[in-house]
Amino acid sequence: MENPQILPESTYRQRCEAFGVQRDQQERRSRRNGDLNLLLFGCAFVGVGVALWRAETVFYALAAILVVAFVAGLIQHGRVKRALLRFATLFTLNDEGLRRLRRDWAALPLPHPAPDAEVPPAKAGAATTPIDRSTVADLDLLGHAGLEQLLSTPNTPIGQRTLREWIMQPAAPDAVRLRQAAVAELAPLIDFRDEIGLRGRLMTSTQSDYERFIAWAESAPWLHRRVWLIWVARWLPLVALALGIAELSGQPVMPALIGVLLVNFALTMTLGRTVADHIAQVASRQGVFDAYAALFQRITAQPFVAPELRRLQSQLGARGVSADRQMVRLERLMPLADIRRSIFFYPVEVAALWSFHLLWLLEGWQRDAGGNVRGWLAALGEIEALIALATLHHDHPAWVFPGLVNGEIPVLTAKALAHPLLPPGKAVGNDVTLGPPGSYLLVTGSNMSGKSTLLRAIGVNAVLAQMGGPVCATHMQLPSVIVAASMRVQDSLEQGVSFFMAELRRLKAIVDLADQRRATPVLYLLDEILQGTNTGERQIAARRIILHLVKSGALGAVSTHDLTLAEASALAAASVPVYFTETFTRGAAGPAMSFDYHLRAGIATSTNALKLMELVGLPLDDELT
Repeated sequence: MENPQILPESTYRQRCEAFGVQRDQQERRSRRNGDLNLLLFGCAFVGVGVALWRAETVFYALAAILVVAFVAGLIQHGRVKRALLRFATLFTLNDEGLRRLRRDWAALPLPHPAPDAEVPPAKAGAATTPIDRSTVADLDLLGHAGLEQLLSTPNTPIGQRTLREWIMQPAAPDAVRLRQAAVAELAPLIDFRDEIGLRGRLMTSTQSDYERFIAWAESAPWLHRRVWLIWVARWLPLVALALGIAELSGQPVMPALIGVLLVNFALTMTLGRTVADHIAQVASRQGVFDAYAALFQRITAQPFVAPELRRLQSQLGARGVSADRQMVRLERLMPLADIRRSIFFYPVEVAALWSFHLLWLLEGWQRDAGGNVRGWLAALGEIEALIALATLHHDHPAWVFPGLVNGEIPVLTAKALAHPLLPPGKAVGNDVTLGPPGSYLLVTGSNMSGKSTLLRAIGVNAVLAQMGGPVCATHMQLPSVIVAASMRVQDSLEQGVSFFMAELRRLKAIVDLADQRRATPVLYLLDEILQGTNTGERQIAARRIILHLVKSGALGAVSTHDLTLAEASALAAASVPVYFTETFTRGAAGPAMSFDYHLRAGIATSTNALKLMELVGLPLDDELT
């Protein structure tokens, strides 16, 4: 459909080369620093031993210098390792860009969680109901070699979840237009997009992690509702400290000190367990908060023009609470939680009631910022989803943003429409029109000629269009639609459902959608329907189903090998017939078949099942008796 992606490919190759050089430099520095640190450790060990043996000031000073040098070397080695990880990750991100252009699915990251998540519920203000599971599978929207994997640049769990929701939940036209402007602005900002991808890639957090964190942030504080316990936890350590000082100064207060420490121990073993549980809800995600802070800071620092991007930026500072600063504040409390895990710290934990004070600080953060966490993470997820679409726009500059029309006779038109999941050099574009209501596109042609691919190209591009992304076409215009497909029906031994019954249920679901006669029309894509029964009944049933969908006002395309499907007068009047064909030759090397995948007007004039049998070497000579 378009020329090879020379500009994006060149950009990715140049960046891979630059980041690869920096990665290799840091790797060499890391090895040198490692060797030097090993030498410094040996020298410091010997120096300390000599100083203890000779007990002279000069040797103490030399040992101290060697120890300081060793510690400084460790710090520097940590910096080099972080730089190495940064450049290695940036190299990987841009190498994945090259692999996306080639559609090298095996080498691209598969988003998590796995694509068996529930279909999201319809949201307020959404254009249509969510896409159903069967259509998701038929159009390869999720999972390996699917649209989700092509767009798999989000690296945080909330980003991956948001992208999935955008794929499965079409947006209203106004929201689509806002997203298109944001995607257009983000597309050339490759450094910004890489930085967000880098910080997300280095984050270790699962889907349930951030959901538990949101639950904690929005929950009612436990300790702050027990003011008496706060004051007890403050006064008892002070009393213990005062008694300890008095005992050291010669005052006979040991029985009182022991009594206070026993009370502290009792509190630690009873209410302290509840306190520890509340701390664990947030402390188990330590290290993530600093990463979130870096992401939020990078997003808020970027100057944006698109209204949608500015809205998301403002969401990170809603009500005067800065997302990045609050995450830094929370991360600074995490060492106070870490230290509790040491068995050597337990006496301090008991004497000072350490966990009670830590929970008081955490609940202070919860009170100040907890109510904003959901909005912050939602904004981050939307930014990452927009970046995914922007990366697609950057990678395919010939693709266009479609126009979504409202309040007109629903018609889908596209020029040079091709399948987005095919490598750009192999995708063949065709002009397609679906509609107006009362008509349908009838696609005929022989095996392997491109019928199913055309239907999937229509469906996947319609999904991309309603996400706010570019489509694989030179022009596309469509209304908001409910995409519904029947292409890969499967039987089920577990449920005792035959292939034919499974297909009937699928078609019934599509018919029910169309019968609801919403303001949003159904876009149905039917590929070789009702294959599980005899030819005579199949023709009658298929004609009735298609005619019913036509009369319901739905838009759609039907592919078939059955050239007589549209012979009924009502269907013939409504059909817009198009077909694919092939070229079959016999030469010295044997039979050969080729396809150009170009759509033509009319009904197919050839079949190729027997020719394919000949091509693969199956016997054709035996006569039936």
